[in-house]
Amino acid sequence: MKNLKFNEPIFVTRPLLPPIEEYEKKLNEIWDNRWLTNNGPLERQLQDKLKEFLDVDNIELFVNGHTSLEVAIKALNLTGEVITTPFTFASTTQAIINNNLTPVYADVDSEYYNLNPDNIEELITDETSAIIPVHVFGNPCDVERITEIARKHDLKVIYDAAHAFGVSVNGTPIGNYGDISMFSFHATKVFNTIEGGALTFSDDDLTYKFKALKNFGITPDKEEVQYLGVNAKMNEFEAAMGLVNLDHVVDAIVTRKELYEKYLECLADLENEGEIKVIRPKKEVDYNYAYFTIKLNSSEKRDYIFEKLPEFNVHAKKYFYPPCNEFPVYDFEKNTPIAKDISDTILSLPIYLSLSVEDVERICKIIELLLRDL
Repeated sequence: MKNLKFNEPIFVTRPLLPPIEEYEKKLNEIWDNRWLTNNGPLERQLQDKLKEFLDVDNIELFVNGHTSLEVAIKALNLTGEVITTPFTFASTTQAIINNNLTPVYADVDSEYYNLNPDNIEELITDETSAIIPVHVFGNPCDVERITEIARKHDLKVIYDAAHAFGVSVNGTPIGNYGDISMFSFHATKVFNTIEGGALTFSDDDLTYKFKALKNFGITPDKEEVQYLGVNAKMNEFEAAMGLVNLDHVVDAIVTRKELYEKYLECLADLENEGEIKVIRPKKEVDYNYAYFTIKLNSSEKRDYIFEKLPEFNVHAKKYFYPPCNEFPVYDFEKNTPIAKDISDTILSLPIYLSLSVEDVERICKIIELLLRDL
């Protein structure tokens, strides 16, 4: 098996980077403008282009995805409890808690690992003000049922769409669901602005509030501090990266799809034998192939593969592990067995543009041989 070892490290992800001369042209614009932040011309240009690309009514850009989620929660004046998923990145939970709200965890479904609508209603109380689901690995939640539940109980819905850039459901772009959707443009995402994030929304009145909240609460017209805000403005260097990356993201998704399908082909035998389960996109979804994730049939096998892969210079990730309701820093009820099982057996494998199909074949061969040796 030693001949399968890669000479250079194979990471879980590497960022989409444009030809450097394209970014340099945008840097020259920044130098010419002498405008680095505070609603600069490149940020405004990127906002217009993303509004069109994502096909949404309104969009507001932020310094990162996490802060934009915190601002979204603040803007809706939520109180009490928020029903959310334990199978997500720490950011989702922390944005809720940082707004002095209590996360209440519903379990996830066993097919796509998203918040299960069947488990939401039983958790709704007089203290519940919102639902914050996550489109895990870019696979959309059951948006129709969540909408029905929210309307029935007069709840707000904020989608954590950090993984779902460019995704559509039955032809409807994902940013059009819920009261607000949050996108992350972190370097690890399908589309990046180095760091960065955005909120999409249909209520035009939120534009004024978002502009104020991300600028210390200073309102854009009266220049008065009318809200308790934060400093969450996107800068021009982030916007420059976004503008050039946006020209390449469609081709990047095509390449990701090729790698994804190669993984499916190479891991088919292991899947048919029940050694692994592959998370596939829903049939009605235009997917972005953000992640390739497998579920092993025991935590021991997952941990073994995770620990052995670096010997071949391959690095996978336990994504997400542990579930948020098991973080030592919080004391939450651990009553989500499906999320717990998934978290204990999940493994995200490398997928990024400079990875070749031959690399994927090799990674799959390593995994197959490791599992055969157990």
